[in-house]
Amino acid sequence: MKRSEINGIIMHAGAFFREKGFLLPPWAFWGPLDWKGKRETCGEIVANMLGWDITDFGLGRFEVCGLVLFTLRNGNLAKDKKRYAEKIMIVRENQETPFHFHWRKMEDIINRGGGNLVLELYGSTPGEAFSNRAIRVRVDGVVRDVPAGGAVILHPGESICLPQRLYHRFYGELGKGPVMVGEVSQVNNDSADNRFRPQVGRFPAIQEDEAPVRLLASDYGAYL
Repeated sequence: MKRSEINGIIMHAGAFFREKGFLLPPWAFWGPLDWKGKRETCGEIVANMLGWDITDFGLGRFEVCGLVLFTLRNGNLAKDKKRYAEKIMIVRENQETPFHFHWRKMEDIINRGGGNLVLELYGSTPGEAFSNRAIRVRVDGVVRDVPAGGAVILHPGESICLPQRLYHRFYGELGKGPVMVGEVSQVNNDSADNRFRPQVGRFPAIQEDEAPVRLLASDYGAYL
């Protein structure tokens, strides 16, 4: 992805969150110069990769396969007692996050507002292939049985609990508008706890055609 594209996406995302009444922490709006000299005081942000995360999953087609994320809080099992994480995301109409599961993380995916979120689900075999067995999930605590590859549609205010090793892909329902999606989970590790099928990249390769207006979580090492 070009840095100019990422900059535009972040600025649009900030406006979208404000429109929906979701307030980000002050440092979400810091530019690169604002971070200078703050590595020690902002160590938790840096170490736990809080903040902006824009990805095209390495495919170069963000509008078709991409996601906007902002990690608000996250623990680090090796360093502290925090055992939970929270993200806010933007999913556009028909913009896919590919099939994946997590080996260690259980998560709740929440439609915080906007359009409808479609999740397609598969169980996994011991060899990490798709299972053809039906799945039992809980939508806001209510049991729902879903056939292999079947879909659950979350309307604003609804949520689903996704256990470990449950393959899921999601996208905004066509004609319903972009979706503000929340995630509440166990500790998040995007470098080592994502099993994509088929395999894709988690973070984009960035062409630096202009300076960043906001740092991505993956930028901290270079700038701080």
